[in-house]
Amino acid sequence: MDFSKLDGLIPAVIQDATSGEVLMVGFMNEEALALTRETGFATFFSRTRGKLWMKGETSGNRLAVKTMLVDCDEDTVLLKVDRLGDGNVCHTGERSCFFRDLASLDRPGGAAPPLTRTVAGRTEA
Repeated sequence: MDFSKLDGLIPAVIQDATSGEVLMVGFMNEEALALTRETGFATFFSRTRGKLWMKGETSGNRLAVKTMLVDCDEDTVLLKVDRLGDGNVCHTGERSCFFRDLASLDRPGGAAPPLTRTVAGRTEA
């Protein structure tokens, strides 16, 4: 893996192994990647806290890694996971971190409307 491009970090895209839903993107340093491979649970490097953290270590919503794929440049990893616990991955309590529609932010006058999320094919405020 090439950890040289982002100050020792690589993006880690997290995808539900069954549904294919993209759940989150985190960052890994070499130690986080090694721990993920060793334990079988997704571990990341927190850029804000400057330390390692295993997803779900406090909430119980851990991510059991089923498959790890590397991109062609060897600078990004894709983890296909099974969700443990209640299945919610986002720190907001949502199933996925990708629940807000960016297009809804592009309004005339620059005023941002409330963010929306898509649930079962419906858009909700």
